[in-house]
Amino acid sequence: MVRRSSQSVRNWLNGLITAGVINIGERATRRPVKCPGNNHYAQKAQCCVWYDVLDDIQENLFDGGKCGAEAHESLRLSFHDPIGYSVTSNLLSFGRKNKCVVPRGVFVRDADSLSRAPGGADGSIIAFADIELEYAGNAGLADIADDQKNVADDHKVSYGDIIQFAGAVALANCPGSPRIQFLAGRPNATVPAPQSSLPSPFDSVPKILLRLADATFTPAEVVALMASHSLGGQKNVDKSKSGYTFDTTPDKLDSQFFLETLLKGTEKGRTAFGTAPAPVENQIRLQSDYALARHPLTSCTWQSYINNQKLMSTQFGKAMEKLAVLGQRKASLYDCSEVIPTPAAYNTPATYPAGKSSRDIEASLTTLDMHRTSKTPWKGY
Repeated sequence: MVRRSSQSVRNWLNGLITAGVINIGERATRRPVKCPGNNHYAQKAQCCVWYDVLDDIQENLFDGGKCGAEAHESLRLSFHDPIGYSVTSNLLSFGRKNKCVVPRGVFVRDADSLSRAPGGADGSIIAFADIELEYAGNAGLADIADDQKNVADDHKVSYGDIIQFAGAVALANCPGSPRIQFLAGRPNATVPAPQSSLPSPFDSVPKILLRLADATFTPAEVVALMASHSLGGQKNVDKSKSGYTFDTTPDKLDSQFFLETLLKGTEKGRTAFGTAPAPVENQIRLQSDYALARHPLTSCTWQSYINNQKLMSTQFGKAMEKLAVLGQRKASLYDCSEVIPTPAAYNTPATYPAGKSSRDIEASLTTLDMHRTSKTPWKGY
């Protein structure tokens, strides 16, 4: 047995560390790199370009870092691009060489094609804009897709990267949002996403859940992703109500959306296809949101987010990070999360809109413990 002195042991360990065999405190000991052309210092030199992109989009796209229309559209784009991912090779529909007995038109995994999953967070919605932006579900995304294409071309980054980076920065501009991871290095798409891959507001809950299960999301993760509807509104589902929001706090990521979606609709007259009667004026409700809030597979998770900002924000962040790497090999990407700003905190309790109370709640669960006035927060169940 070879005996080593304490000094030789230290020298031996230092040699291993220097050679990279042992990595101790890499993030803590790495010296920041001065980025050329700007005033930023990066922990990784390859992340310097993203500081340039950050300065560009905050000033020229997000109006100085606001949680405005462009931020909301960027968040929407960061969902619509990767959700084309499918663990089936061609989004097989039920009723064709399938042994499962489930509603027709619902998507299912084909075991023989699990290794040939196409699509994902690859920027195909920009690379193949002439195809994908013609899909009905992508209506209204042409302007933001073109804006982000120009940014990507100017800074020589991939379309898949710019979409997910802009989505992460957009969230950071909205109070209450999680600060999500950003991994860079996605190659550009080589094929467009299939048209049938995007869930629609008029789809049934089983169809939505099975389509997103085909993209590897659980029902709980689907509900978590719906937190994005806490921000902004719609333009194209019902063009007569362009700009109408999904809740009364469209510039904050909060649980108000999850409460208000449970309120009875009071809107008079017929609503547009894909929508349900809204509970307050100047608001629009998607049929899919209405259904997910009440369905037995999703209602418990839905209600659990009300007045639980930490849970909602954390689960939403995890789902968004999963979405951002669909179809990508994470080992081939590099972490530039350091560039993403820290969102402002927001933890204001959800409250009933004026004139509403617990009597206006429609929920599939009956064990609800609610306040009896509209002036106080709802405690949930």
